[in-house]
Amino acid sequence: MLDTAAEEPRRSTADPMVMTLAAYTMVVMAVSVRILLLPSESGDYVTFLAPWYWHIVSHGGFPALADPGFSDYNVPYLYLLAALTYLPVPPLVGIKWISILFDLALAYYSFRIVAVLRPTQRWAAVGAAAAVLFLPTVVTNSGWWGQCDAIYVAFLVGAIYHVLRHRPWWACAFFGLALAFKFQAVFLFPFLLVLVLVGRVPWRCLLAIPATYLVLDVPALLLGADPGPLLTVYSRQTGTYPALSINAPSVYEFVSVPGDTSGVRSAGIVIAGVLVSLLIGLSVWALRRGRRGVPHSGSGVPGLTDTRIVLLAACSSVVVPFLLPSMHERYFYAADVLSVVAAFQLPRQLWYVPLLVQLASFGSYLYCCVSPAMTPYLSMPAHAALMLLALIALLRTTIHEFRHGNQTPSVPPQAVADRNSVEPASA
Repeated sequence: MLDTAAEEPRRSTADPMVMTLAAYTMVVMAVSVRILLLPSESGDYVTFLAPWYWHIVSHGGFPALADPGFSDYNVPYLYLLAALTYLPVPPLVGIKWISILFDLALAYYSFRIVAVLRPTQRWAAVGAAAAVLFLPTVVTNSGWWGQCDAIYVAFLVGAIYHVLRHRPWWACAFFGLALAFKFQAVFLFPFLLVLVLVGRVPWRCLLAIPATYLVLDVPALLLGADPGPLLTVYSRQTGTYPALSINAPSVYEFVSVPGDTSGVRSAGIVIAGVLVSLLIGLSVWALRRGRRGVPHSGSGVPGLTDTRIVLLAACSSVVVPFLLPSMHERYFYAADVLSVVAAFQLPRQLWYVPLLVQLASFGSYLYCCVSPAMTPYLSMPAHAALMLLALIALLRTTIHEFRHGNQTPSVPPQAVADRNSVEPASA
C-alpha cells in the first residue's frame, strides 16, 4: 500500500494560545485607536446622524420609524439608532460604537476567508484581519466619521466566506442583509451573477436576497410605515447627487463637463453596464471553457477555484464604482477590504494593490473632509489614477489566474469525503 499520510494536507503549526493572545492584543489596539477618535464630530454626524437620532428620541424611540422619511437610509440602520436611544450612552459615542463593532465583524470574516484559502498558514489569516482592522479608511470611517459602511461590507465579506464554504443560501442571505443596509452592496452583484451563471450558486438561492430584505422591513411595517416609500428608498437616493463624482477616485475625475451633466451621467451608466456585462460574459466563458476534461467534482464548479472567487469579488468591488458616475469617496470601502484579502492569497502578485487602493481611497477622504488643510496638496485625478493602476493590476492578475492558474476546482469537504469513501485503495 502507498503511504497515504504523505497525501494528507499539512496542518498549521501555530500555537492556539499564542494566536488567541495575538488576536486579543490586535482587537484591544484597534479599539484603542478608535476610542481616541470618539470625541471628533464629523460634518455628516452634525448634518445627518445627530438630527436623525434626536428625531427618533423626540418621537418616542421605535415608534418614530412609523414614518422613516426623516432619513434617506433604509430602516435596518434606523433600527440600530432607535435601539441606541434606549441606552445610557451619548449619541456620538453610541453611533460610532455601532460601526466599530462591525469593524470587528469585518476583520473576523476576513480572517475566516484567508483561513479557508490558506489552511496551513493560520498566521496569514491573523495578518489579514489585522491589516483590515488598521486600514486608514476602516479606522477613519467608524472612529472619526461615524459612518456605517463597515456594516454592509461585513455582510458582503461574510457572503463571500459562505460561497467558499459552499453555502449558497447563507451567501445570498448575507447579500440580502448587505443590501438592506446600503444600496452600495450592488457593487458585488456582478460577482454574484458570475457564480449563478456557472452554477456555483443555484438560481433559486437568489430568492434569499429579496426575502431577507423584506423580512427586515417587517418591523417598520408593523409600526405603521407606508410600504411605498419604505420599498423605494434606494430609488429616491439615486437622483440626490447630480455631480459626476463626489470626491470619488473614479474615471470621472478625468472628465470635465460644464453645465448640465445629466446626459453624461446617463451615458456613463450605459457604458458602465456594457463594460461590466462584457467582463461578466468573459468570466463565465472562461470558467465554462475550463470544464473540458475536468473530472466530476460533486457540487464544485470545474475551473472555479477559491482564488478565482476572491479575485472576481475584488475586481467587482473596484470596477463598478470606478466606472459609475455620482460615486462618493466611501464607495470604495469594499475594495479597500477585498484588495487586502486578495493580496494575502496572492502576495507575490498583489502585495502592492492594497497600497494603491488605500492611497486613492484614503486620499479622497483627506481631500473631502478629514483634513481640509491638506486639500491644496491633494489631487483627485491623481487618486483616480492610483485606483486605475490598482484596477489594472487586479484585472491582469485575474486574467493570468484564469489562463494559467491551478485548474483544481473548489470542492466541498463532503464531496471529497464521499468520493474517497468509494474509491478503491491503491496497491
